[in-house]
Amino acid sequence: MRKLLLLLTLTITFATTGSYATTWDEPWADQVIKGSTSFVLAKVVATDEEKGITIQIIKTLGGAVLKDSLTITDFYLLYICSTSGGHGPEFHTEPIDSCYFFIQQNKEGKYCIATPTAGYEYVVDGNVRGTFRHTYHQALVPVAVYEQAMTAIFNNYHGLPYDKEGISSFIKEQLSKQPAGFGEDEINTFFLQHVALESVHHLKLATDESLILPFLNYAKNFHQQVSAARAMVANNTNSSKQELLKVIADTTRRGFVQVMCIESLAELDAKDLKPALEKLEKDASDEEDGFGGNIMDPRICTNVLSTKEALKKLIAKL
Repeated sequence: MRKLLLLLTLTITFATTGSYATTWDEPWADQVIKGSTSFVLAKVVATDEEKGITIQIIKTLGGAVLKDSLTITDFYLLYICSTSGGHGPEFHTEPIDSCYFFIQQNKEGKYCIATPTAGYEYVVDGNVRGTFRHTYHQALVPVAVYEQAMTAIFNNYHGLPYDKEGISSFIKEQLSKQPAGFGEDEINTFFLQHVALESVHHLKLATDESLILPFLNYAKNFHQQVSAARAMVANNTNSSKQELLKVIADTTRRGFVQVMCIESLAELDAKDLKPALEKLEKDASDEEDGFGGNIMDPRICTNVLSTKEALKKLIAKL
């Protein structure tokens, strides 16, 4: 069972139950977390595809305190791309003893999750199938690690205090190790490093560049490169910006990684790089390198810009 779950997580194409006739543009983790008003652990008591999800709150980890039972009846980040046969979005969450939820209580008082596939994280055998980047890119991590990192991220996005010393220590410990791949003897380390790098991105915690660069340049693992590209946003230095520029100029790199580098530069003061970026844009690839996945996946219309499109967008902003 564990190997199967790892396989589903690593291939980034986990199957949801039921048959979807509706597709949507799946939001990234930062949008889901920022849009929620409460971060809770709950038991899923019952589900109804149309009426919603009934949960029993176990504890509130961040935001507005929720107690007792409540029913989630709507979505707060659902951007529909297509519908077929009159079918709208449906709830497909399964009853389970432990599940983390990012819940928004909207102006009408309704409780909502982000989409039918985002805003909740199952606990299986003491591990959480957590989303630190996107539901297409999930990590299987111990409950204690998940709660420490995700509580810090939630609180940071909501202007609340968090244990900066504790999460900084975790990040340094994980990134001081050699970058891990998907081998059976290193998969757990890979997941922990994924959490560490993505936490740097979300928290914007200044982290020694020498700890991040080995992951940005780790040719054997695309996902390490992506997370490192996102983590580089925490260091607004000339050397960090030059390292991101190198990746964007490297035609052997996947477009997805290059776009993540471009997005990190977009958050930094990169005006001095405008001439170099304009030069790169002329010959940049216009081929999309997105999440992939099964064409029957309801998140199929979730797109990532091509390197050329991302460069044009950044240049226009500078």
